[in-house]
Parts: sequence; structure tokens; C-alpha cells
Amino acid sequence: MSEARRPIIVIKRPVRAAAHHGGAWKIAYADFMTAMMAFFLVMWLLSISTPVQLAGIAEQFKMPLKVALSGGKKSGTSTSVIPGGGTDPTHADGEVKLSDSDTEAQDLLRQDQLKQRLGDMIEATPLLKLFRPQLLLDITPEGLRIQIVDSGNRPMFDRSSAIVMPYMRTILRAIGPVLNEQPNKITLSGHTDSTLYPQGDKSYSNWELSADRANASRRELIAGGMQDTKVLRVMGVASSMPFSQEDPLAPSNRRISIVVLNKRTQAQIERANAANAANAANAANAAKTNSRPAGATLPVSAAMPAVADPAGRN
Repeated sequence: MSEARRPIIVIKRPVRAAAHHGGAWKIAYADFMTAMMAFFLVMWLLSISTPVQLAGIAEQFKMPLKVALSGGKKSGTSTSVIPGGGTDPTHADGEVKLSDSDTEAQDLLRQDQLKQRLGDMIEATPLLKLFRPQLLLDITPEGLRIQIVDSGNRPMFDRSSAIVMPYMRTILRAIGPVLNEQPNKITLSGHTDSTLYPQGDKSYSNWELSADRANASRRELIAGGMQDTKVLRVMGVASSMPFSQEDPLAPSNRRISIVVLNKRTQAQIERANAANAANAANAANAAKTNSRPAGATLPVSAAMPAVADPAGRN
């Protein structure tokens, strides 16, 4: 009986909510998702950008602090409180020149814009659109190259002469004003195929023909409105640079090449022209000196140094 009367003890434990782990993981997850969204956005922008735009983006990341971060004599030579910075981009000691890179990026952008401008003009002009297969536009290390090539049924010049055909004249006069929109200068080169003249190279050859055709093209560009000062060089290269390597007699080898130079190539050609002019002047002076008869003496006024007159007269 005593066991039957034993009280039943029920233990009720209080129900407690699970421990809260905090919201730090939510913040970390949100940061991760934001970073992933930014990453995919950058990848999408890069995929739709043109090569010129990509080059411009790359230039933005060329910071002047690069030398300071990688080590060097000093981080900068300017008086700016920012190491490696300063307003003078010509300081090269410990700094990165921004002028050259900026010029190249601007050249690339101008060339791309000019190429697009010429392409739009060709498509918008019915007459030029007929000759679209003969108009080749591409960007080279020297600049934007515009090539006007012959076709079997539509030559640019009369056979074996530098007389411009009417449609070639139309093309050149349409291109001339567009070239004025850019500050860069141009070079012209004439090309021929490997067909030889009956007389050979004794009287008139492909070298003279290609040079005459390039000069005739220059005249048509100027007649169309291009400034004469934009021409830096006119060359005739005959058949030394064939367009079609497999067929030296192909009509496409007969062409006129116009290159809108970038700043780097333009500066190189201008320096070469200046050096050639200086060498020619030195050679002329040397020839004049060597041609003086033996025993000849200079005039007294040339041989004696100038002496100042005490009275103040010149």
C-alpha cells in the first residue's frame, strides 16, 4: 500500500528558444553578393568594349606611384606633397611619364573615330559604296592605313600612266576633307604590280610610275580640300611591297596607300627629315669648301674677327 500511495513527481523544464547566433553572417553574405555582382558587371563591360576603349581603361590604371611601390631611388622629383605625383609630366626620375601614354591612347581613339567616320561616309554615299571592296581601312603600328586597290574591271589609273580615272578622283576628293578633321599628318605611297616595261628600267620603270601615281593622288586630295601641309612624305615603292604575295601580277598589287600617322611615327619621320636636311647642308658646305682654289685666301672682313669701334659705330 505504501508504494501505491507514493506521489508522482512531474518535472517540467521551461522551454527556451534556441540561442541566437547573431547577424554577422548576413552582412558577410551581403558583401559577397555585392562583390560578385560588381565582378560580373565589370566582366560584362569588358566584353562589350572595343580595343581602343580597353586601351584607354588600361591607361587609367598606370598610376604614378608605381615606381614608389616597386622601389627606386625616390618616388618623385616634383614639389607635390603626393609622392610620385606633380603637375609636370616631364619629370622622369622616380616618376612615370603620363604624356607619352596619354598621347598614344588619344591617337588610338582618334584613329578609331576616323576609321568609323570614313566607314560611315562610304556607306552613306552611293557612289563610294560601289567601290567599297576596293577601299581597305585598317589600323597599323604607324597609324590608320587607307588603301585604294585596283580591280580587274576597275583600275584607278590609265594603264601604265599616272592619269587618274574619274571614279578614283571622286574617291580621293571625298577623303581629302575628312583627313582635315584630325591633326595628324599623312604619308602617301604608290604601289605597282611586277609587270615590266618593254624597255626595262632604262627609261621609265615601275619606280617612276608608282611615284607619279602617289603624287597625282596627293594633288587630288588637295583639290578635294585637304590641307597641303598635312602631307609629310610621298613615296613610290614600285612592286617591292606586294599586296598579294602569291600572285605578283595581281591587280590588288596596284594600289595607293594613305597612312594617317600617329604621333610617334610622325615624330620619327620629322626627325629623319630634319637629319637628312642637316646632312645635305653639311655636304653642300663641305663641297663648297673643297672647291675653293688652292692658295685662295679669305677676304679680310671674313678672316679677321669683328672689332668693336670705340666711337660706337657698327
